[in-house]
Amino acid sequence: MSFLNPLILIAAAGVSLPILAHLLNRYQVKQTDWAAMRFLNRSVRVRTRQLRLRDLVLLLLRCLALILLVFALARPATDSAGGLALPGERRAGVVIALDASYSMSHSDGNATRFQRGLERIDVIRQHIQPGDPVTLVLLGGENRVALRNVAYDPDRFATALAELTPTPEPLNLDRVPKHLSALVDDLDAHQKEVYVISDAQTQDWGRISNQQRGAFAGLGERANVFLIPVPGGGNNLAVTGLDLISGELRKGTVARYRATVRNCGSNPVSDIEVRCRVDGVQIDSKRIPVIAPGASETVSLFVPFHNAGPTRITAEVSDDALPTDNVRHTVAVVRDRISVLCIDGSTGEAGRLIMSALLARIDGAEDKDYVVRTVQWPSYPADTLEQADIAVFADVPEITSEQARQLVRFVRQGNGLVWFAGDQVKTAAWNKLLDNVADALLPAKLGLAVDTRDALGVGKPLVPGMPDHTVCRPLQSLPEDLLNETRFLKRLQVEPNDTGFSVLSLAGSRSPILLERSLGRGHVFMFTTSAQTAWNNMAHTPVFPMLMQQVVTYLAGRAFEQPRVVGDSLALSYVEEPDSSDAVFDTPSGQSLTVPVREHRGQYVALLEKSREAGFYEARVSVQAPGMPIAVNVDTRESDVTCLTEQELAESLQGTGLTVASNDTTLLADIATARTDRSSWRLFMIAALVFLVAEGLLADRVLRRNRTRTKQTVQAQPKPAAGNAHA
Repeated sequence: MSFLNPLILIAAAGVSLPILAHLLNRYQVKQTDWAAMRFLNRSVRVRTRQLRLRDLVLLLLRCLALILLVFALARPATDSAGGLALPGERRAGVVIALDASYSMSHSDGNATRFQRGLERIDVIRQHIQPGDPVTLVLLGGENRVALRNVAYDPDRFATALAELTPTPEPLNLDRVPKHLSALVDDLDAHQKEVYVISDAQTQDWGRISNQQRGAFAGLGERANVFLIPVPGGGNNLAVTGLDLISGELRKGTVARYRATVRNCGSNPVSDIEVRCRVDGVQIDSKRIPVIAPGASETVSLFVPFHNAGPTRITAEVSDDALPTDNVRHTVAVVRDRISVLCIDGSTGEAGRLIMSALLARIDGAEDKDYVVRTVQWPSYPADTLEQADIAVFADVPEITSEQARQLVRFVRQGNGLVWFAGDQVKTAAWNKLLDNVADALLPAKLGLAVDTRDALGVGKPLVPGMPDHTVCRPLQSLPEDLLNETRFLKRLQVEPNDTGFSVLSLAGSRSPILLERSLGRGHVFMFTTSAQTAWNNMAHTPVFPMLMQQVVTYLAGRAFEQPRVVGDSLALSYVEEPDSSDAVFDTPSGQSLTVPVREHRGQYVALLEKSREAGFYEARVSVQAPGMPIAVNVDTRESDVTCLTEQELAESLQGTGLTVASNDTTLLADIATARTDRSSWRLFMIAALVFLVAEGLLADRVLRRNRTRTKQTVQAQPKPAAGNAHA
């Protein structure tokens, strides 16, 4: 026998109280001077044995009632599997964990996996009795508890179930065992059960790591754990990307976006329409003839910018079995004009090459709203950055501290800076300046210039496997032999700081050629090579104009256009200390969230932690201020909805302690087999009440009889003589 509250058994020592009272009452002598006592002595002696027996019976009933009450409060239970089973109820504390990741929205035409999961919960509910502790939790990127360790009430539980919906998050299986273990520890029950209801996706449950295996095994030591799979079909289309490929984010221009559609299923899908919407209005449409299983296809969507300001762009395919990932969002911050100012510290060659690269057009047409101008470095102090959107420093020897602070403010306001190395650059002066400025302007500390030529005097090419960065996408379309024609003969050694990261690097050594860092609302690009032909031959290949134009496009519209993923934090940066202490984020569903503005490293930021929805958020510096849209998309890793078979799942979970219940019959049988404990507290409570009632009735009967006999004795006493009375 085990006890849920064993410390309460200490209260059983209270049984000594009625015994002590009985003993004290037994030896208590009360002297009463009463002449009529002599008439009672004979009756008392005759009934002494009977009175003692009744007192002992009452004492026994009181002691038993107290002991049984203590046992009931200690919540005893017996294990029928061990051979000892008192009459009682098979009860358990239950944790129900329902997978709410967006793959559970996949439908087979009749019901979604989430709906079938709710049906499995209805089966589990049949074995939960009113008053049993129960917890209901939704599993996703961040688990959400709907009910926590509450006494089971069928109506309340049904209401909570009706409010559950899938989330646009992927399942984070690493967090599940630890969180469920904490919820199990909260339960106040002899026997504990955990039911995990999931679609058992291959990508999640097919690759159980040793760490996850050990975590689930630890959960199995605390409770009986059941995995209830609700698998479905594997067909699914997903829009996995919407990327700017070319064009300028400027009023009156047309940009080309690339939409990527993946077939996550095992069957080919044909005639897929991809629609492009701008601020809710469809402006382009393309069709993909067929997508093979597991393959991705891309289409080009052309977006005209008629107005300046933030523009919401969406790519969408027709509804399929899982609509959650059929849409992709992005934001373009469109400007009225773009102005680039190049500060040339060389003899003039760097400025000419940069200007030629930026103004290169296939049709040779000029654009009055796209301005590129060059000034020599000695003239820079007299020039201003107020009319520029992007500043390019090419082979500039050094700048003053005031100029550095001016550039920091310039970038923090949402503008861009491009920095090129060169023979004239004084690295020691730049490093000293950067150490003295509060915000490091460049993404890396400068080192010595090194020769990157091989033994034959040939420079090294770029790494062909480029990252999926906006500035790299045009280069990804170049043939590898054409990309290899760009050779780098010389570069600066650099040491990236905490906020800098490499974008392009050299083949073989992985030495960075282009680095990036964010600063306020803007960004800084740093080339460790020169814009001149003495350090490389970039200017003689298509790489330089493609790269420079894409860098300008990226810097001119970078402020809010990078999409986020559901679960990411959303940040609103301020150039200066704001007047309002709170910012406002409007969610795609229309809810307004107030977020405090905090200072971090000299920068004022409002941070909305953990975005919960997919779509366009609106970030505002105050309630009355205009909003800036932020695109939030789903994580398409969840789009592969292929599920494990029952045998594959059993093999994957081997050693975890989880029991797989693939259907209702198996589930009911597993529940019946697992519940071996019988809770007997009701039996002890009823027995205690019975003994208390019996003791009360017996005590009342004895008391009434004693009163009756006392009355009869008094009435039977002889009356005094009349003479004596008169006297």
